[in-house]
Amino acid sequence: MTQRLTARQVISLVAEDFTELPPVGVPPGDRPDGPLDWRGYGDARALAAARTGERESVVCGTGSVEGTRAMLIAFEFGYLGGSLGVRTGDRLEAAYTHARAHRLPVVPLVATGGSRMQEGMLALTQLQRVARQSALTREAGLAQIAVLRDPTTGGGWATLGAGADVTLALPGAQVGFAGSRVRPPDADPSAYTAEAQLASGAVDALVRPGRLRHELGRWLRLLTAPSGEAAPPPRALGGATGAPVSGRDAVRRARAPERPRAARYLDAYFTHRVALTGDRCGGADPEGMLCGFGEHEGRTVAYAAQTGTATRPAGYRTAARLIRLADRLGIPVLTLVDTPGAANDAEAERAGVGAAIADLFTVLASVRTPVTTLLIGEGGSGGALALAAPGNTWATPDSYFSVIAPELAAAILKRGPDEVDATADQLRLRPQDLVEAGLIRGVVEG
Repeated sequence: MTQRLTARQVISLVAEDFTELPPVGVPPGDRPDGPLDWRGYGDARALAAARTGERESVVCGTGSVEGTRAMLIAFEFGYLGGSLGVRTGDRLEAAYTHARAHRLPVVPLVATGGSRMQEGMLALTQLQRVARQSALTREAGLAQIAVLRDPTTGGGWATLGAGADVTLALPGAQVGFAGSRVRPPDADPSAYTAEAQLASGAVDALVRPGRLRHELGRWLRLLTAPSGEAAPPPRALGGATGAPVSGRDAVRRARAPERPRAARYLDAYFTHRVALTGDRCGGADPEGMLCGFGEHEGRTVAYAAQTGTATRPAGYRTAARLIRLADRLGIPVLTLVDTPGAANDAEAERAGVGAAIADLFTVLASVRTPVTTLLIGEGGSGGALALAAPGNTWATPDSYFSVIAPELAAAILKRGPDEVDATADQLRLRPQDLVEAGLIRGVVEG
């Protein structure tokens, strides 16, 4: 279990200054023991206020996080377990409304056990209220970055936490829809942790408390810097120069083990970058798809980059998530294509690889933000094309793009192994062939 900071302690941890919003007034007709006349509820609230110094389970206000002004929503777990009631909903709605009026990103610092039982369904419906405010903020093109503290469970996780654009978590935090007292008796407690949520694609990064201000500041700076200009394609990093002389030569270059892969391209292109991990559907493909935001020549650019392996369904879904977010925030996108093809094993089929690829095709066909693509290695069939920007794709000299790998094409055509090279030539898969056919804009050099 991670250290449980109070609401004001966590605010001080991340913000240089803080201006609290004026407290929201008592709802008309509010009774001492709440809307359900739950006996002893008034006394419990008074005790919680005396113990914590707070009048509700959230503290809301504006603060600067390494120079970026944001709306901070900090939960006080010591106040009735950070639970959400009607008054909590009042404060949250006021915070989101203020953020939209002043064009501020929203940072929920979550520590909650869920909805407040003493207010019954009136408390539970605050989740719909929060979801509405989050949706309006999303429509306004403002970023939401959640920080998950210990514990983050119930409706607070299912709205403010999992519903954010980016989700950071403190190591060791208890994170899950089910709280510790309502899980099955044989439930594995390790499944309800920040680490488990990271592995399943629901959390983007684990951040130690001492690094939280810095990491949150980086995310806020990157996500609040829109730009309408397309990202320039990176320069080629490989040792290959000049055009490949044959289809076989193009394939050999692209498959060379020493050829630079996505991580090298991203390191060379960006001054610094942060990673977005997971598809929010229970999966992640950290070995096959690198996604995130970085700074290139003073501008924020989002990136989705294949790493040279067969891309799994979670990788495609993560890329689609990344590009949708960049589009909503007005941030240009760079994609790097490098895969022999989509994963085609039984597990990939069960995980919906076809639907994941279809969704990514749709995203790239419909976004308004400019997308730039560089083919840096293998471009194997639809699994590669799904990540390519229509009309703005470039290639390096050590790459190829093909409807199918030459070996597979030969097999389908019932040709022998000795005809693979001739098939590669017939496929016209070399970078210069692609330029001549009008399929890519050009070949970049080093």
